[in-house]
Amino acid sequence: MREIMDCLEQDPVIAAVGNDKWQRALESPAKVIFYMSADLLTLEERVKQAHNAEKYVMVHMDMAEGIGRDRTGLRFLKNCGVDGVISTKGQLIRGAKELGLFTVQRFFAVDSAGVESLGEMLRSTMPDVMEIMPGVVTKVIARFAATGIPVIAGGLIQTKNEVTDALGAGATAVSTGQPELWYM
Repeated sequence: MREIMDCLEQDPVIAAVGNDKWQRALESPAKVIFYMSADLLTLEERVKQAHNAEKYVMVHMDMAEGIGRDRTGLRFLKNCGVDGVISTKGQLIRGAKELGLFTVQRFFAVDSAGVESLGEMLRSTMPDVMEIMPGVVTKVIARFAATGIPVIAGGLIQTKNEVTDALGAGATAVSTGQPELWYM
């Protein structure tokens, strides 16, 4: 586990790929690959390729095809040489930790109530690392504002700067539970 953390500290950009960009990820300087579209038939070969390229492979369990989202699926991944797993599901994170796999628990931060519940979930699963999504929400606002359909940005907006960033990215309006922001 420490080797992977050291690797992330030295090379903090992770290649998150499906099959279409697999080769590019192998050739890239990224040392960690998030394999988003692993499947039962090609996984073992992909892991060998990655390890030969001196890269770590984390399989996104929630998106894997043909691999059970249970303890047997986790054992299969370990037997294929996978270094770790990614999942939003606490039971998969706990099971992967029991098998000695590196664990990445993915969270979608969409509103204040959801963010508040993250602490409880983290205490019950204790993943090696957490991934919080989306990483860049203003980019999403700008993309969809360009469609001509008005965008309301909502969730986790707590400061004046966050309001102005969302509006600056093209949102028509912002919804927030912060009373002090209602007077802007």
